[in-house]
Amino acid sequence: MFRWPLTRYLPHDTKIDFVRAAPFAAVVSAIAVAGAIASFIMFGLNLGVDFAGGSSMQVSTPGRAAPVDGIRKALAELGAHDVLVQSFGERGDAATIRFKDVEGVDSTQAVKHVEQQLAPRFPGMRFQGGETVSPTVSGELFQNGLKALGIALALMLGYIWFRFQLQFGLGAVAAVFHDVLLTMGLLSALQIEFSMSSIAALLTVIGYSMNEKVITFDRLRENLRKYKTTPLRDVINLSENERLSRTLITGTTAILALAGALIWGGPVLFPLVFTMVFGVIIGTYSSIYVALPIILLWGAKRGDDDEAPIDLTKGTSVQRQPPRRQTTR
Repeated sequence: MFRWPLTRYLPHDTKIDFVRAAPFAAVVSAIAVAGAIASFIMFGLNLGVDFAGGSSMQVSTPGRAAPVDGIRKALAELGAHDVLVQSFGERGDAATIRFKDVEGVDSTQAVKHVEQQLAPRFPGMRFQGGETVSPTVSGELFQNGLKALGIALALMLGYIWFRFQLQFGLGAVAAVFHDVLLTMGLLSALQIEFSMSSIAALLTVIGYSMNEKVITFDRLRENLRKYKTTPLRDVINLSENERLSRTLITGTTAILALAGALIWGGPVLFPLVFTMVFGVIIGTYSSIYVALPIILLWGAKRGDDDEAPIDLTKGTSVQRQPPRRQTTR
């Protein structure tokens, strides 16, 4: 018989040796990073209209919901590439249409051509104008998006360095860079469209991953001040075992919240949600097996406070002798 809350069934007081698997995890991460780089070289990113240029237009169907699936199917039959159809409005009676190009049609005439083809198929549909985005403008947008990612990483390095120690900041940035590279490598390998929503998803992944790093480092710093005579390896294992249940709850909750949109959200939301789901998983992994191993190799300061050190292997505190008073004659 189940008891509520179900978190009672999560493992407590675990003694998992996380550090022992670090060399194997390093090999796996190196192979994954190499695969991501190879995917960029071989396939590149499947840039959407936002970054590769294309056309966009709006349509409305007063009195009824816009036939999103029908429009998408009709555009595919016309030879349009990278089609994105998204409804909006209180009753869903309007839709935004974006596509990269149409086979055999000049880009400057693409919007007009699509209007002429859709009008007889969907009687009563109103066309509210369109525009063409040049590849030059899209290229600048892509560069600005990458700059936003770079600035986010730099600011987070400064924040972690200020709050913790330099090696903590370098470990966090290396782990987040690892997460972003693997996420973009997966998008490249699967040829999932990369658009402005993907940039938003990557920034969300960076935020989630950095939050995991801060929580990891905070627990580690607290234990480093307590167990000053314990080897760093043991303190890292202790810290990760102490926060294991919290990690499972947070990660599972985030994935469950995104699962519905991933399954039933349709092709419009799929790239965004898929990126975020993978980011949650890889962000949790990198907190343990990218950020912490860097600190283990570098070493960490145990703190300057007067708290009595605890020997984790013996479970006893080391009593400090009070300083003797100096007397002057």
